[in-house]
Amino acid sequence: MQKIDAATIEAVFFDVGNTLFKPYPSLEAVCREVMARFGYDPSDEELERGIKAADRYYEYRYWSDDSFWANEKDASEMWSELYAKMLEEVGIDGDRHLMGRAIYDHFGDGDRWRTYPDVVPVFERLKKEGLRLALVSNWDSRLAKLCFDMGLDRYLDAILSSASIGLIKPDPHIFQVACERLRVRPERAIHVGDHYYADILGARSVGVNPVMIDRFGTPDVTDVPVIEDLYGLLALLGL
Repeated sequence: MQKIDAATIEAVFFDVGNTLFKPYPSLEAVCREVMARFGYDPSDEELERGIKAADRYYEYRYWSDDSFWANEKDASEMWSELYAKMLEEVGIDGDRHLMGRAIYDHFGDGDRWRTYPDVVPVFERLKKEGLRLALVSNWDSRLAKLCFDMGLDRYLDAILSSASIGLIKPDPHIFQVACERLRVRPERAIHVGDHYYADILGARSVGVNPVMIDRFGTPDVTDVPVIEDLYGLLALLGL
C-alpha cells in the first residue's frame, strides 16, 4: 500500500459526489417532488426501476464518452436526458423531457444537498492544522454556488468543477491547476475521492497522493490507502 508522509502534506483536495455530498432528503424524494408538481405519483417499485435505468444510462455515457463533464451545456443536457430516461422507465411519456430538466434544476439548489456528518468537523480540523483545501470534481458549473449555499466556501481555498474549467478527471491537468491555485507541489498534496479511475489514477498521474474513500463497502483495491469516512483521513495524517 502507498504510504503518505503526513509531515510533508500542505493541502488536501476532495472529490464531491459520494465523498462530501449526498442528495437531500434523497434522490427519490427530490424526483417525487418534481413529479408531483406535474401530477404524477409513481409507486416505489416504478421509481426504483427508473433510478436503476438512470444509473445504467450514466455508466453508458460516462464510459463511452465522458466529455459531457467539460462544459455546462453538455453536462446539463446529459443530466436532463438521464432523468428523462428514468421517467420513461417509470412510464411517464409526454412531459418527461421538461420534467427531466426540472429535476436537474432542482439539484442546483443547496437545499437539495447535505454533507456527510464527518465533513464539517474534518474540514475544521484540517484548517486548524493549517492545511489548504480544495474541491476537484467532475461536476457542473453550479458547484461554487452549492458550496456557498451550504456554508462550505469558508473552508475552501479553491473550487474546481470540470464544467467551469473545461478539464475532466482523470486528466492530469485538472490536478495541476489545483496545485497551482493552492501554491503546493503535487507530492505535498492529497486527493480524496471514491472513483478509482477518475480520482486515484488521475491524482497519481501528477504525483498527488491519492486516498480512496469507501462509504459503501464496495471497492476492492490494495494499491492505495482506503478510508471509510473522513475521520479516517485524520487518522492517516496522525491528527
